[in-house]
Amino acid sequence: MKVTPARRLRAGLAIPAAFALVAFVTFIGLGTWQIQRKAWKEGLIETLEQRLSAAPTDLPPRERWATLDPTDDEFRHVRFPAALLSGSEALVYAGGSALRSDVSGPGYWVLAPVRLVAGGTVVVNRGFVPEGRQDEVIRSNDQITGTVDMVGVMRWPQPRGAFSPSDDPGHNLWFVRDPVAIASAKGWGDVAPFFIELESPQPASGLPRAGTLNVNLRNEHLQYAITWYGLAAVVVVMFAFWLRGRNQSAR
Repeated sequence: MKVTPARRLRAGLAIPAAFALVAFVTFIGLGTWQIQRKAWKEGLIETLEQRLSAAPTDLPPRERWATLDPTDDEFRHVRFPAALLSGSEALVYAGGSALRSDVSGPGYWVLAPVRLVAGGTVVVNRGFVPEGRQDEVIRSNDQITGTVDMVGVMRWPQPRGAFSPSDDPGHNLWFVRDPVAIASAKGWGDVAPFFIELESPQPASGLPRAGTLNVNLRNEHLQYAITWYGLAAVVVVMFAFWLRGRNQSAR
């Protein structure tokens, strides 16, 4: 049987076409996903800016803690009178912060329990201390004493990443800010399911260094979407050139 140019053109076309189609659909899907992520990130940034810039409100009472939801309540600006239970601070390793532009380089977050005047115990993040000065801060007599007004932002426990090192309670070294787990290991008793990033008060020595949270989240999803859509266009163009060359060879 005579092989016509059209038959030669169709021969061996199915597999390259299938690969090109799969690549095109994949790249389009990834680009669309980045567009959706862009919308989600913009909404998150707007929510954070609104909550962090709002005036502090009273910390919810203990009886409401179990009903609080991080979707609605995380990053709430709150105030409360409490007494610091110093002498049992926990050190959580930190390599910087996406929400604190004044924090850079290796160091530690200093977490400690405070007893609320209204009842209950909350873990607060007193602030950042650079590497090499953590023992100095723990042993310091420059502590906040008595009942004082505290202002900060509500946060929920960090998820432990796949590459997070194991905590070392024996050396008071932690790698995830999980107030309930730390409180259990250090014998602080029952604590709130959230913790507070303190803005004030600040110890006279300046360490640990409390500070204001700022929205510094990167939003590069549009660039990523353009990249994926561009690759999809490249697939179409390259397949068209390949098909044209194959057609010319068959003729």
